[in-house]
Amino acid sequence: MQTGHVTTPFGRRPVTLALVRQQMAVAEIKPGKVVNKWKVFRDASEARVLLGLQDRSLAVLDALLSFYPDNELKQDAQLVVFPSNQQLTLRAHGIAGATLRRHLALLVDAGLIVRRDSANGKRYARKDKAGEIETAFGFDLSPLLMRAEELALIAQEVVEARMVFRRERENLTILRRDLRKLISAAMEEGAPGNWQKIEAAYLSIVQSIPRNPDLEILKDISESLSLLREEVLNHLEDQQKSGKIITNAAQDGHHIQTSKPESFHESEPRLEKRQGETVVPEADRPKKPMRAFPLGLVLRACPDMADYGPGGVISSWRDMMGAAVVVRSTLGVSPSAYQDACDVMGPENAATAIACILERAGHINSPGGYLRDLTRKSARGEFGLGPMLMALLKARGEPGLKVG
Repeated sequence: MQTGHVTTPFGRRPVTLALVRQQMAVAEIKPGKVVNKWKVFRDASEARVLLGLQDRSLAVLDALLSFYPDNELKQDAQLVVFPSNQQLTLRAHGIAGATLRRHLALLVDAGLIVRRDSANGKRYARKDKAGEIETAFGFDLSPLLMRAEELALIAQEVVEARMVFRRERENLTILRRDLRKLISAAMEEGAPGNWQKIEAAYLSIVQSIPRNPDLEILKDISESLSLLREEVLNHLEDQQKSGKIITNAAQDGHHIQTSKPESFHESEPRLEKRQGETVVPEADRPKKPMRAFPLGLVLRACPDMADYGPGGVISSWRDMMGAAVVVRSTLGVSPSAYQDACDVMGPENAATAIACILERAGHINSPGGYLRDLTRKSARGEFGLGPMLMALLKARGEPGLKVG
């Protein structure tokens, strides 16, 4: 292996002291050290963000490693690979030439490979009389061997940080669900208290959540919601002790919630009319149901909906409709309003309407009233989901698709 050999880049590429130090550090690899090249690659993949790499960078690194014949990187082996740009392009899934050069530079800057340029910049190997490689010019993989332990530690930290972030997001989702349902139950069942003020506080916190929050923001928002949830529970507990809460179940003998709230069908709003609410007359409902749009299109226009799917993923319309029930409650849309939308638009389109409302929640004062208005217009044939989905796609910078 070529250790301690410092070369400068060919052509107009400058040399930096950092690059010189990287090349000199190769001489410090412990004698006899051996690592699995794909294990190092997986660690580098996990650590890519901290290393300043992109997915294409990893594709190029994968291609480079494929030109090294053995699965083990060894300290006493020849670790320079010398594929042409054309060969690299083919193994990197047809990456463009300019893109290939850019990501090779990123790998060098990240300290994962070192350039070993020949006098004319060509990549090749010179063999001795026995046919063994004596000198090679190309890309040296020695830094991967040298930094194997460091990359493993970085990868472990990234994985742990991702798990912490995922748990915090799950905790935030549960807090939002609990608060929305507790507040809705208190308001619908007429519990004493200024629930409008509490709901306004809840909406103020929820609307402050950015689209891509970091961990600290999630923790701050979760703490605020936890305090509000504790306040709500204390308020309900005080009323329970004073005997002021009379549930609808006690009044009419019906169960409000089943023992399996995760089931979409058991969580659906019932068909009966509630006091003070109106349903769309059967005669005014459209004879031909609205066609449902492709689920992939809906999720591209309304990506926030995925947070409410099983495990943060929506892979079917069943998942979508289950998530819509949760979001309906989160937005404060009454069960009867959502049931009317299902009857008029169909379950898939009603779930799509909920997803669109969620995406624009910060601009809609009354999601329940807005959904009822859409339902009435749909019943009269004056509303379609296509323009709404197209507007959301355009707002996200996607091309305006003809969706309806």
